[in-house]
Amino acid sequence: MKIISIGEVLWDVVGGAEHLGGAPFNFAAHVAALGHNVLFISAVGADERGQQVLERMSEMSLSSRYVRHLKRYPTGVATVTLDGQGQPQFVIHRPAAYDFPELTDPEWKELVSCSPEWVYFGTLLQMSPQARQLTSKILDVAPQARRFYDVNLRVNCYQASLVRDLMSQASVVKLNEHEVAEIARLLGGEASSLEEFCRSYSQRFGWEAVCVTCGADGCELLIGDEYVTAKGYPVEVVDTVGAGDAFAAAFVHGFAAGWPASEIADFANRVGAIVASRPGAIPKWSLEEVRCLQRQIQVREQK
Repeated sequence: MKIISIGEVLWDVVGGAEHLGGAPFNFAAHVAALGHNVLFISAVGADERGQQVLERMSEMSLSSRYVRHLKRYPTGVATVTLDGQGQPQFVIHRPAAYDFPELTDPEWKELVSCSPEWVYFGTLLQMSPQARQLTSKILDVAPQARRFYDVNLRVNCYQASLVRDLMSQASVVKLNEHEVAEIARLLGGEASSLEEFCRSYSQRFGWEAVCVTCGADGCELLIGDEYVTAKGYPVEVVDTVGAGDAFAAAFVHGFAAGWPASEIADFANRVGAIVASRPGAIPKWSLEEVRCLQRQIQVREQK
């Protein structure tokens, strides 16, 4: 598939280490690892971190054609602290280069002609008026594409009106169980269960599917009228940054292939678990490792 991902690329600073990240970039890297053609749209600064971004993209065979180089803004940085369960807390430093993506006329023609099947976007980038305008134009020129909205709420980086607007433009929405409560608070319609939330909000906004990640407990999905709950895979958690983005990539992969909902959920849980068991948001992983994890659990349960 051809997939457009627009959003932040930044460095997650965890303790004394820096890891390449940003949810849309992580998604792009993981969905490319699944064999898809990704057009990643963002911007970096004319600094050492920006150069490192471009070098890493080259190493991952991820095109940087639509990544602008800006002198007036630095490459994005987020300070990350992990709690006792390995869950990340972010401090986003802005403005950053990724807040100001832009495309030339020839690049616009390329995007239109490639007929993307999916457009991925999140909340954080859309706080930038320039980025919001660019995203809206992309959605306008690619009406055939499904729209994947990965909610990813960050402190001081969202507004109720923006979230409502993005949800209204989405075909598929992904969020975590904590964001469910926050969305209900922001937009109303509190639900007594995750299933009730998924069904009521899907009907309200006309989504094809919605998925709620529940950390180590797995996930819950609604695809059409089918609702499934899939338990997580027990792994030794090292770093959950990027696990949700890997889950999103795996979900898109399975959903586009027409897999059953239960199969999509299980596959996405396994990919997310593999990533959570390793440091950094985009560690190397393989489909064979994902298959092995499933076999290991099956053997363990049979004993």
